[in-house]
Amino acid sequence: MNSKLLPQLTSKALGLLDRHPRRVTGALAVLLLGTGVTAFGVAPQLPDPADQPVTTVVEAVQPLPVAQQSEALLGHRFNLFRTELTRSTDTADSLLARLGISDAQAASFLRKDALVKAHLLGTASRSVTAEADDEQRLLKLSMRWASSEPDFFKRLVIERQGTGFTARVETAPYVRSTRLVAGEIHRSFDGSIERAGLSRPVGDQLAQIFGGSMDLSRPARKGDRFSVYHEVLEADGEMLRPGRILAAELVYAGQAQQAMWFRHEGASGQGKNAARTGAAGAYYSMDGKTLTRGYIMPLENGRLTSGFAMRLNPVLNRMTAHQGVDYAAPPGTPVVAVANGLVDFAGSQNGYGNVIFIDHGRGHVTVYAHLSTMTVKKGQRVSQGQHIGGVGATGWATGPHLHFEFRVNGVHQDPLEMARSSPNGASVAEAALPAFRQTARLMRQQLEAADSLVPTLTQ
Repeated sequence: MNSKLLPQLTSKALGLLDRHPRRVTGALAVLLLGTGVTAFGVAPQLPDPADQPVTTVVEAVQPLPVAQQSEALLGHRFNLFRTELTRSTDTADSLLARLGISDAQAASFLRKDALVKAHLLGTASRSVTAEADDEQRLLKLSMRWASSEPDFFKRLVIERQGTGFTARVETAPYVRSTRLVAGEIHRSFDGSIERAGLSRPVGDQLAQIFGGSMDLSRPARKGDRFSVYHEVLEADGEMLRPGRILAAELVYAGQAQQAMWFRHEGASGQGKNAARTGAAGAYYSMDGKTLTRGYIMPLENGRLTSGFAMRLNPVLNRMTAHQGVDYAAPPGTPVVAVANGLVDFAGSQNGYGNVIFIDHGRGHVTVYAHLSTMTVKKGQRVSQGQHIGGVGATGWATGPHLHFEFRVNGVHQDPLEMARSSPNGASVAEAALPAFRQTARLMRQQLEAADSLVPTLTQ
């Protein structure tokens, strides 16, 4: 077709389209496309569905007799699921009763099995899920809890197998998700954090991150607020514990500061050893300056319950000098080395129970007591942030907690004061700055999103 005729044909086609749109549409498409396509198939124009005849089809359906329907319903089987929290006073019978299970055989198994006695009965506030049939017989029961390994949790599984039951303990990795939490601060830092819905362990991390540069004991001012973007560690869809703060912003008593977590090969001399041992990175301002002190805290998720002072000894029931600090935390909560050092002792010792001594040089020694597990041995070198054990209640302890001491040339010092007065670590290495800046952009976006939540919370 001559390309010079195309404008004229197009004009005529558009005129026809105005007068006869339905009939011309197909022909116009062929005309326009035919100039550029040598082989093109067009389906014939279909009739208007509105012009087609409508046929109604009626068919009688014979329902099943009532007797057959009843038999089908009686033969249907279904399973029931229920979740409860364990209680320290639980027996096999009381736990199954709360789960809606009436199964004498299952109760007998729970009373006798060693794994059930060790991990289920007598524990408190652990989520347990049961699956039962429609006759209230136990088919499966599972319970999850945090282990001393930072990336894994434990799962107790009890299943009906044939005519009996089996029990096993499994180790599985956490599923990591993230959450945004923001709120205003009124009067005090601690009270406002809890009122805003931020969990206490994450609030403790927030205080640890900014406590070296801000005085959080001062009264809050109008407009003070916080924004936090943090990890959540989930087990089978259940939040088992909060994870690390990834980014945070704190406006408090006239000061404003942002922080983000960043790990790189050149951070604080960790390098390949940090990646191998699981040692953590550090907190930095958004321009790459470190916020981590020379000594970090021995556990991320813990609540300070006893300071470095005279106190009523809960075991001896008399006033004694408490030569360390205590952090309450669930059994198995990971304990980390506060700085690089050499393990001087790892074993059981008097009232300390399972205890680890780490020599950091310059006469500085830290002590980690009442541990449930220990993952290092004497003579082993450790890096700052390396996992060394789990919180427990061994030795003279009335409950699960970490007793932490700091000694300088054999003299006990206040661990909190030593952490505050220790020099800062290194800033981000030059080679890691491109990766750091990219991460910082993402963290700023998350903090902006969290900050937008504050007006909603205060309305």
